[in-house]
Amino acid sequence: MHVDPGLKVLYFGTPVVLVGSRNEDGTANLAPMSSAWWLGQCCMLGLGNSGQTTANLLRERECVLNLPSSSMVDAVDRIALTTGRRELSEHKAARGYRYEPDKFGVAGLTEQAAELVAAPRVLECPIQLECKVVAAHPFDGPDARATAFHLEVLRTHVEEKLVIPGTSHIDPLAWDPLIMKFCEFFGGGGNVHPSRLADGWDMPHQMLP
Repeated sequence: MHVDPGLKVLYFGTPVVLVGSRNEDGTANLAPMSSAWWLGQCCMLGLGNSGQTTANLLRERECVLNLPSSSMVDAVDRIALTTGRRELSEHKAARGYRYEPDKFGVAGLTEQAAELVAAPRVLECPIQLECKVVAAHPFDGPDARATAFHLEVLRTHVEEKLVIPGTSHIDPLAWDPLIMKFCEFFGGGGNVHPSRLADGWDMPHQMLP
């Protein structure tokens, strides 16, 4: 039996990504998001236009996609309601966001230099993807509240223990990604705990860094 519940949130589950980028003054920015999918050597990101990450990607045309394991959920949650943009939108202010220039410090994570881009990697993340922006497309209706970024992965960094010996493949049993489903974190096959972003949630589709 199927019903039409009038879903407000079409967010069935995607991996959490910590997007590393560079601010205009050269400092590091780190933003959690989970509107991401991959095909071949490319990735699509959906980011809100009010975030610092969107501004950084449009200007610098590069980033690092750091994929946290489920054990890193607390670090991700510590920066869930922070933004690297000094001027908060009304929407973010109402939801309790605050300006935070030191995302790495607040999260308790370690900035690591990338090899092909200036954007930062996260040392603690088991998988890190250095990327360049191929294209940016207005998204989310006529008001364009979001941007869809087409990225090309230039280099991957993977913890050795996750790689199947003698292959170029990741062991899916060894890799335990942090997953966001309907505003809650999941990992290891089970629920980790609700995300702080669920407080006052009213956006229909994504975590907005």
